[in-house]
Amino acid sequence: MKKSVTIIILLFIVVSFAGAMYYLYQKNSEDPVVYKTEIPTKQTIVKKAVATGSILPLEEVLIKPNISGVIEEVYVEGGDYVKTGDLLAKITVVPNLTALNDARDAIDQSKITLNDSKRNYDRQLELFNKGVISQADLEQAEVAFDQARQSYSAATKRYDIIKTGTASGYGNQALTLIRSTVSGMVLDVPVEKGNQVIESNNFNEGTTIAAIADVERMIFEGKVDESEVGKIYKDLPLEITVGAIEDQVFDAVLDYIAPKGVEENGAIQFEIKGTLTKQDSTFIRAGLSANASIILARADSVLALKEALVQFDDDTKSPFVEVEVGDQQFERKAVELGISDGIFVEVKSGISKDDKIKVWNNVEDEAGSR
Repeated sequence: MKKSVTIIILLFIVVSFAGAMYYLYQKNSEDPVVYKTEIPTKQTIVKKAVATGSILPLEEVLIKPNISGVIEEVYVEGGDYVKTGDLLAKITVVPNLTALNDARDAIDQSKITLNDSKRNYDRQLELFNKGVISQADLEQAEVAFDQARQSYSAATKRYDIIKTGTASGYGNQALTLIRSTVSGMVLDVPVEKGNQVIESNNFNEGTTIAAIADVERMIFEGKVDESEVGKIYKDLPLEITVGAIEDQVFDAVLDYIAPKGVEENGAIQFEIKGTLTKQDSTFIRAGLSANASIILARADSVLALKEALVQFDDDTKSPFVEVEVGDQQFERKAVELGISDGIFVEVKSGISKDDKIKVWNNVEDEAGSR
């Protein structure tokens, strides 16, 4: 019995030893890990935030009528250039019956007053000629007569304006003639001949006859997320790309950041505006969608590495790289980093342009591919 146990123990030891030797053999027969290296390069690194929006005129003026009526004629269309005072449209007045009646009553009242003042003046003039009253009394009657005559004339003109939109002696100032109040390009004419329009007053914005703007002064208007708004400030440069204009970047300057955000789809968005640099060669249409790259920082032609090559100390969190000093032999070197664009990072000190940097995560790539 004891002899059998001894034999079993010896066999177990022999098998275990043989298995250990086979494992060590297999381990030593594996190919050694070969680390790839990369060298630093000269890069222009731009750190930026992105905003989406559109191109709009800096100032857009909506031309509205001062009287209600029907469009009789339209003299301009979108794309036309106009100057201040140029004729845009003509309106046929549709008079308000209540206002027309009040104006008619005002004429009648002023006519009665005028006739009374005329009789009084004639009477005073006769008495003056007889030497009964003084010059001052006559002049007082004359002033009252002139005032009554003026009131009658004003009431008559008011009636004509309500009825026709103009009056004798006003010429180009007729309310039926809609003229441009600014110089610029006509962006839109939302009315046509025969359309009814409403006057602009304290209770109504009125119907827009035309929208006019200076298309040489354009701005980018967009929104940025709350996670980015803390990084930006006024006067930062913008690079604007317009979807409809390929292979062209327009320069702008950030000049407005909304102090209050607006919730959109569960996220807080802040409005921003940037004035575009005047473009002499390219015409940018108002309303085009665009993207703005807000340049937070920029480093031109600096020594840079891929961010993936940088490691961080477990304890101090300081950045370092491993530099090749011999065949597959590497030495750890601390580096000072600058700005990053998410792919490349600026290296201010610690390595030179000829150093070969270990691709340290190559082992993980190989292990994942097996």
